[in-house]
Amino acid sequence: MSATVDRDAPRPDPGPPKGGRRRLRGPRPESAPAIVGAACTFVGLVDIAAGVFPRFRHSRVHTVAEVLPGALGPFAAALSLSAGILLLLLAHGLRRRKHRAWRAAVVLLPLGAAAQFAYRHSPVGVLLSLALLWLLVRHRTQFAALPDPRSRWRALANFVSMGAGSILLGLLIVSAHPGATPGSPGVADRLEHVMYGLFGIEGPLAYTAGAAGTVAYSLGALGLLTAVTTVYLALRPEHPAARLTPEDEERLRVLLAEHGGRDSLGHFALRRDKAVVFSPSGKAAVCYRVVSGVMLAGGDPVGDVEAWPGAIERFMDEATAHSWTPAVMGCSETGARVWTRETGLDALELGDEAVVDVADFSLAGRAMRNVRQMVGRIERAGYRTRVRRVRDVPAEELERIRRAAADWRGTDTERGFSMALGRIGDPADGDAVLATAHQPGGDGPHGDLKAVIHFVPWGADGMSLELMRRDRAADPGMNELLIVAALRSAPALGVVRVSLNFAMFRAALARGERIGAGPVLRAWRALLVFLSRWFQIESLYRFNAKFRPRWEPRFVVFRGSRDLPRIGLAALRAEGFVNLSLPRPLAGRRPAREPAPCAHLPPWPGPPRTPPDPRRTGRPGPGRRDREAGSGGLRRPIRNRPPGCPTGSAPSERKT
Repeated sequence: MSATVDRDAPRPDPGPPKGGRRRLRGPRPESAPAIVGAACTFVGLVDIAAGVFPRFRHSRVHTVAEVLPGALGPFAAALSLSAGILLLLLAHGLRRRKHRAWRAAVVLLPLGAAAQFAYRHSPVGVLLSLALLWLLVRHRTQFAALPDPRSRWRALANFVSMGAGSILLGLLIVSAHPGATPGSPGVADRLEHVMYGLFGIEGPLAYTAGAAGTVAYSLGALGLLTAVTTVYLALRPEHPAARLTPEDEERLRVLLAEHGGRDSLGHFALRRDKAVVFSPSGKAAVCYRVVSGVMLAGGDPVGDVEAWPGAIERFMDEATAHSWTPAVMGCSETGARVWTRETGLDALELGDEAVVDVADFSLAGRAMRNVRQMVGRIERAGYRTRVRRVRDVPAEELERIRRAAADWRGTDTERGFSMALGRIGDPADGDAVLATAHQPGGDGPHGDLKAVIHFVPWGADGMSLELMRRDRAADPGMNELLIVAALRSAPALGVVRVSLNFAMFRAALARGERIGAGPVLRAWRALLVFLSRWFQIESLYRFNAKFRPRWEPRFVVFRGSRDLPRIGLAALRAEGFVNLSLPRPLAGRRPAREPAPCAHLPPWPGPPRTPPDPRRTGRPGPGRRDREAGSGGLRRPIRNRPPGCPTGSAPSERKT
């Protein structure tokens, strides 16, 4: 009699350790960054309150908080305020698992313990400092986020330049009050007073009551500005240049040729200001851009749905390695299910995409009366339309269309990220469709051209709206005219479905205007209508609804609710609605510096020749992988990888 043992079979879960053993081990490793970050945040807020509110320095809360590491009760208010702001920056870096923040905390905590013992003779403060130090050293592997290799030199250069400038300005401030101090202090005394003042400590010079506050706060502000900018540059995450290489673009086009019909946003992955990560087999990819520390992907993964988990895991490994906040904008319901299942992230319905089935479209009927009358009026005014593939448009006319689209843009920056390609008439996009409106005898700067609409391919039998531009002097209704012309010409182009604009919060707008809508829903709709003054929320919904489309929901995928404001700001920056860059007076005189790619990303070695065997590689199956991910469902970073390499092998790709 013989028996076989299945080595890949899931073993019974031994359950959580006993309470005593857990208490002896301390908190879980994954919670260490949050605990230390919360402690730094609390102490930083205490220091800020002590610096801003003088009465707080004599309260019971401050008396108890003085035993905490980093509390600066006996020192000057300016120093307390500066230390509080720096601790908040350090806490943010610790929560994001920054290795440089960990090293700074490991150096500062022993100094804090020594200060507690020397100045306050507080054993409780010493023990708390040592406890946090033990927590950091024990769980040091949790603080492994890769920094920007260029930021250390930028931080050093900022410290030197800002420090020198602060000293010079400080000398000017101190010398600007010659009558406010007794005697005539020399340059050495003034320099000593400036150095003390930059650290928020009262210097040796005695000023009168009026000038003392001005000098102290001015020097403290200079020192705080130098410290904050230096710490920010040292701890900020890497923002690599999002560039799609020709090799990556070619691989994406191969995937789109085979699987492009699944998602109407698939062709927008070919934007050349995006980066891409591929699955281990190369059969799927996720395109993204890093904006404000958010790793922002758009639409569903490109490629075979069976390979999506591998590409998603590569995406999450990259986000974890760089301490970026992962997020996905505008994915479909299927994509949202795969993202949430594979990563443990959450999903929220963002809006709806308008899709028109060409076979069902008609201008007949009462519901289409407004569109029918508008199109008829414009056609009677003498306008003509042409709908062609990009490869069929002559080069001279194509260049004229590009210039017209750029002149009619209306904004300084090109808008769009998840549903925009960012170019017209590229030779590689020959299957794209251009619909143009012409007015015979027109004498404008672009001849008879009055409006243009650009569609990108959606698989072999569809197209997705990418751009709408028109001459402001032309008759209203140009966009409706061109969309109707494109739908009428769709059968000749082999197109059976057309994706129009994305309507954000479409369901709330539609339900909020119905009879019997509740007060909360009506208030939410009123807020959306108010925001439509600056963002095209209601106008896009009304425009899309004219063509009687079917609505396909789109989702945003995120890690936690507190990440939503940051993701929203990153999405607005990516779409071109918000620009936080500083003005550059000399930008037109010198060329912009070419942004550097990610310094940690290794070249892709190519797909494996043979599929890996899970039993030999040790990759867990579906059941084990879900249990090993923990309660939150987030995978741990792959540990068996070369130093400095953020990507690694992913589990075997399976059908979703």
